[in-house]
Amino acid sequence: MIAASYSSTSLALRLLAPLAIALSGLVATAAPAHADLRICNMTDSRVGVALGYRDAHGWVTEGWWNLDARDCRSVVSGRLNVRYYYFYALDYDRGGEWGGRYQMCTRETSFTIRGTENCLARGYDRKGFFEIDTGQQRSWTIQLIDPDRQQGGAPQ
Repeated sequence: MIAASYSSTSLALRLLAPLAIALSGLVATAAPAHADLRICNMTDSRVGVALGYRDAHGWVTEGWWNLDARDCRSVVSGRLNVRYYYFYALDYDRGGEWGGRYQMCTRETSFTIRGTENCLARGYDRKGFFEIDTGQQRSWTIQLIDPDRQQGGAPQ
């Protein structure tokens, strides 16, 4: 189940996640201060983040960026060269995940994987990523938030 709420500068999603997290929230906003794709973990948990994108040679997935609670990290440095990025995250402390319908390859340890086909046959895991449309902005920030902070709708 996905419930979405839109505003001119943000996108908020609530995702049904397994185990201890019933609902997890995600907010993505354009960030004009610097040219990067940043992920900010605004939760009280440690999270691992994987990123997918398409470059001149095809699909690439990379991970893991490990973020402590209340930590931010740039996962793409400099001006964003593609419009669409794909995102997957795990809540290490509570067992939930942020994911979507775009199937891409991952593995348990650090990785850079070319291609999204035959993940299991190639010895990788397969996870559902969700799409982030940066609207061709030069920089973008994704914020992971606790579900109880999401009550009352998306930040305006």
